[in-house]
Amino acid sequence: MSLSKHINPESLIRESKDKKHPHHHRSTTTSISTISYGARYGTQSIPKFHIPSKGTSAENAYQLIHDELALDGSPSLNLASFVNTWMPEPANKLMVENMSKNLIDQDEYPMTQLIHTRCVSILADLWHAPSTKQAIGTATTGSSEAIQLGGLAMKRIWQERRKAASKSIHEPGPNIVMGANAQVALEKFARYFEVECRLVPVNSESKYRLDPKKAMEYIDENTIGVFVILGSTYTGHYEPVKEMADLLDEYEKQTGHFVPIHVDGASGAFIAPFAQPKLLWDFKIPRVVSINTSGHKFGLSYVGVGWVVWRSKEYLPKDLIFELHYLGSVEYSFSLNFSRPAAPIIAQYFNFLHLGFEGYRRVALDDLKNARLLSRVLEGTGWYTVLSDIHRKKHDPLLTKGAQATVGIDEENPENYNEGLPVVSFRFSNRFQEQYPEIQQKWIQTLLRAKGWIVPNYELPPDLENVQILRVVVRENCTEVLIDRLVSDIVEITQNLVDRASSTHALDILGHGQHREIGQMEEGSGSQSSGTYAKQC
Repeated sequence: MSLSKHINPESLIRESKDKKHPHHHRSTTTSISTISYGARYGTQSIPKFHIPSKGTSAENAYQLIHDELALDGSPSLNLASFVNTWMPEPANKLMVENMSKNLIDQDEYPMTQLIHTRCVSILADLWHAPSTKQAIGTATTGSSEAIQLGGLAMKRIWQERRKAASKSIHEPGPNIVMGANAQVALEKFARYFEVECRLVPVNSESKYRLDPKKAMEYIDENTIGVFVILGSTYTGHYEPVKEMADLLDEYEKQTGHFVPIHVDGASGAFIAPFAQPKLLWDFKIPRVVSINTSGHKFGLSYVGVGWVVWRSKEYLPKDLIFELHYLGSVEYSFSLNFSRPAAPIIAQYFNFLHLGFEGYRRVALDDLKNARLLSRVLEGTGWYTVLSDIHRKKHDPLLTKGAQATVGIDEENPENYNEGLPVVSFRFSNRFQEQYPEIQQKWIQTLLRAKGWIVPNYELPPDLENVQILRVVVRENCTEVLIDRLVSDIVEITQNLVDRASSTHALDILGHGQHREIGQMEEGSGSQSSGTYAKQC
């Protein structure tokens, strides 16, 4: 007979509490606000589904929330996220000072709006827009909103062209093309704004990203544009913007249909300009009409800021720009949100001034260097295959003619390697899976989590769902010291899984995962324990 049953922890806690006597009255001799640690909530439940009838002091409320949030993972060990988690103290101070400012209040906060405009111009210059002084763009809450705006502009342009040609905009309706590896925000645009989403299958031959030649099979006169991703979230590969543009140029010559490109540079637009400045992907390519990025990823600001910049005003239709007679002045808005915090934009400007081009380049180079280190070590174990390519040298004759040819090549120069984000995607090697079929890759995620590391294990895009990968995003605070620690933990966990034959060995390891550090004494070096916490001198 099975002993398993559904247990509701909320009901169990409620039923297990001490019951009050109906005639019991709380003593009034002690003030609630003076009760130590947690005040009245030290013995009473924190309301979860209704507002409490009485509040508590700010200090007590802080302590209660602080303690509950302590159960979150450590941001510095969160290797799953692209989002930046550290800024210098002066940046923290600036953000606190400007926490109450609303960016939309242009008349009330003119200097904040000026800083916003400067950031747009800086990005337009970084991405080689035709005119940086007349650059048009806006801050957003992140790349998701920025992608919606870029997609909406392309949809409006398509509609205007169809109307001018006396063609229907409803039958069969607009479509947009992107790789099946697209982040969910790109698919959201299509669903939310009623555009057919045409996903181009990806495979190992296409490096798990958009294949431009195959993408052309999905393009027709109703295609409003192509989303090209500069840095796939799965493996970090850059999609070939120039190749896609060249094919669309030829398509336009043959058909007369204009199909623009929006570059989703959520991560790569803050890596490529600094680490691979010779790579063609931005406004240098005429067919690229808009670019988005996340300031809170490799822009190195805290979460809450993204950017979208258009090539020129002609690619942002006027009916997407609202003239506002509000708050004492005439203002213009072309974002989905109205109110938004100004502090993240100010933090972005702080980074531009503080780091400059060389600072951003140094961070990008260090991130890529540490990602290459992790990639090589993982492959060196023989247990893992790395799917990302940033540690592999380009197919350049000077780099592949053998050891003699590589003499003098700068191995720290990322331009000698395949372009991509500082992302390491890896899986069990074929040989490992054949030798240890009982070991599940998802156990690595669980066992790393037990040590504090957050490393996701998930399936590749459609048609490759049978392939699972582990992924590490190497951000600025993922230093070589942390890489060294991570490698040690991955090796220890994998070795322990290999050494134990039971299907329950993954769970068993959770209780036996301690290992001796270099310099620590061997077990048994001290006198025998007496069974108490007292230690002999």
